[in-house]
Amino acid sequence: MEAVITEINGWAWGVPMQVLLLGTGMFLTLGLGFLTWKRLGFAFRLLLGGFKGEGEGDIPPFRALMTSLSATIGTGNIAGVATAMTLGGPGALFWMWLTALFGMAMKYAEAVLAVRYREQDDQGGYSGGPMYYIRNGLGPRYALLGSAFALFGSMAGFGLANTVQSNSVAQVLGDQFHIHWALTGVVLMLVVGAVILGGIQRIAATASAVVPAMAIAYVLMSVIVIALNIEQVPSALAAIIDGAFNGASAAGGFAGATVWAAIRFGVARGIFSNEAGLGSAPIAHAAAKTSQPVEQGLVAMLGTFIDTLVVCTMTGLVIMLTGVLESGISGASLTASAFGSTLPGGELVVTLGVVLFATTTMIGWSFYGERCVVYLVGTRGILPFRVLWVLAIPVGAGTDLGLIWLIADTLNAFMAIPNLIALLLLSPVVFQLSRAYFGGAEFKQSP
Repeated sequence: MEAVITEINGWAWGVPMQVLLLGTGMFLTLGLGFLTWKRLGFAFRLLLGGFKGEGEGDIPPFRALMTSLSATIGTGNIAGVATAMTLGGPGALFWMWLTALFGMAMKYAEAVLAVRYREQDDQGGYSGGPMYYIRNGLGPRYALLGSAFALFGSMAGFGLANTVQSNSVAQVLGDQFHIHWALTGVVLMLVVGAVILGGIQRIAATASAVVPAMAIAYVLMSVIVIALNIEQVPSALAAIIDGAFNGASAAGGFAGATVWAAIRFGVARGIFSNEAGLGSAPIAHAAAKTSQPVEQGLVAMLGTFIDTLVVCTMTGLVIMLTGVLESGISGASLTASAFGSTLPGGELVVTLGVVLFATTTMIGWSFYGERCVVYLVGTRGILPFRVLWVLAIPVGAGTDLGLIWLIADTLNAFMAIPNLIALLLLSPVVFQLSRAYFGGAEFKQSP
């Protein structure tokens, strides 16, 4: 079974999928007249200016972004970046940047459509996301596509966003402090359960308190390491750019990487980190209190910017500047080694980061899965889903997850396909709403 799923997974995340993801991002970026780049400052002013939003919804726009970030800022920002650079060389970081730059347009379009086509359930909560904009935007002919997304979305989270995350926490706490996995699993179950059983209001409130603090703390620690090695920054950036187009030569424990390896692993890890195009984030943004889809889209695209162009960049630069890339180790251990080589107790920074990032990912993704279940069976499925989600956490903490990881990986790809089809078919709606909001000024050079 593992061999079969590995084969399917290789196809699902192969060249065609990466071309579809990057191609969709490029098409939307061009169609929007590079709005997502040119209006980046305006988006931050919306966010930092106390943008509370006006209109119907469950949570303020800022909390919608924090809920989305709680699901995307995870172990991929620590272990994923290290793995990409180990397998693809320093140039992989450049391709992660490129994926994020075009991914911002996908995240923008997803949130615009999510708010435009959202619905209110029989309990008064707002539901939205790919399954709703497929059904309400594309019509009954595409209903099966929306159901497929909801089915894959309701199952995928139990892998990469639940059991894999609890397993990562159990491993890192076991390695650092010799804490038994069962204790870790039970504590995580109680913490996550206490949050998600309170619904989107409690999830959003928790995310709004924890996500900014943990992201800022991680970035500040990274800035300290970078500042201590500031004279090496130009050469590190040069190595990243050179590796993106010329590959990397072998040295020490580092096996060397071709240009194709840099592209392959950089794009793949970038997508996994920021989830642009997967269709998960718009489920959170659909709950925002706003009557302006475009404004929520602008706030949403900041999630990709913060996740990849800020947090992942910090991890990548710390790895480059501390010279640990050639050590022969990978994953979270490589990032821990990078921090530990410069800061006393730097390994604890990574340990704490893994614990917090993984926990918030479990909390954020629980809402995604729940809304997918509501689409499929109605609100009667909410409580059973929450109970199953919580019970899966300790199981993941003590289980060998090789097969589960592969299955979840494949389900994520199957989520992305219906979403990308919808983004392309509904792109005229996104362009029209954006043109109406900005008065057409952004679209003079559009195709």
